[in-house]
Amino acid sequence: MEIQLELEELDCTRESGGQPYIIAGPCSAESEEQVMETATQLKEMGITVYRAGVWKPRTRPGSFEGMGSKALPWLRKVKKELGMKIAIEVAQPSHVFEALKYDIDIFWIGARTTVNPFFIQDLADALKGLENPIFVKNPVNPDLGLWMGAIERLNRAGVKKLAAIHRGFSYFGPSRYRNVPQWEIPIDLHRYIPELPIFNDPSHISGRRDLLQEVMQEAMDLNFSGLFIESHINPDVALSDKNQQVTPAGLKKLLDSLVIRDAEVQDDRTMRELKRMRKHIDMIDDELMNVLEKRMRVVKEIGNHKKANNITIFQDVRWNEIVGKRLTEAREKELSEEFVDKVFRAIHTESIKKQNRIMNEKK
Repeated sequence: MEIQLELEELDCTRESGGQPYIIAGPCSAESEEQVMETATQLKEMGITVYRAGVWKPRTRPGSFEGMGSKALPWLRKVKKELGMKIAIEVAQPSHVFEALKYDIDIFWIGARTTVNPFFIQDLADALKGLENPIFVKNPVNPDLGLWMGAIERLNRAGVKKLAAIHRGFSYFGPSRYRNVPQWEIPIDLHRYIPELPIFNDPSHISGRRDLLQEVMQEAMDLNFSGLFIESHINPDVALSDKNQQVTPAGLKKLLDSLVIRDAEVQDDRTMRELKRMRKHIDMIDDELMNVLEKRMRVVKEIGNHKKANNITIFQDVRWNEIVGKRLTEAREKELSEEFVDKVFRAIHTESIKKQNRIMNEKK
């Protein structure tokens, strides 16, 4: 289901083996001094696009919600004196109109806005006819359709300079991340819209400085176009999200530690060996498909037997037996228990669906 969009190329596409495009700056613009000092140090590192939150939509009232329009002259000063492009978040049409008065270059749409098609349509109408690049963060919940829908709405309004920002997804339960990455979702986005640049936001995924390098490296290994990262001159006193921000010097160390790999194979010998291994994978995948087909044939037999004998589809004892056995095998075979659990849950869900159809089909 490839999505056809009318896009204009941004100057942030990353060539094979090339350095990622970096957009950096504080979570929030807090004062003119903080804005200028952070920007100056980032500019010295070669960073040309400065991001800062002006209006900050917070989860609960009473938190610092940004300096608002008061911060816009500070950002215009960065642009004028340092020659950097400026990126800010907009959540409603009034933000767009106010920001344009101060020559803001790039707008990004936050996760809490992307989740609501009504908000997106209002912004699309406000952005109509503008040539400013628009970056769209993934919605708070792991819904690829909402993410693609937001991008489509903006494109249909005439916005052609578009990019996506992967900032992770909310998760109800224990996690080492602030927002779990769920890398498969931005990978699917790239599959459906291959020409769309995708940035990674390691700050909001990690929620803590010590996880930034790990997330950044994985984004690079997955060939993301660039990084959208928070950097503050003094993170420990930041008014918002202090635990996930790094100093410009800290950011430089992180960037210098990244291993940048080629997206394309340049060497014929390497390509031949890669093709050989891929062929082996294809053969194993063929075996997997045949095994799944056989399993589902047995599932159908079981469904017919249960129907004939008036037995319920689900028996928790049997399910617990399957899970326990396979997780034990996972440990013995040095496979990820989480991975094996997901695989067998997916198979079990499909088995229940198939048996449910058998149980309820009319003669």
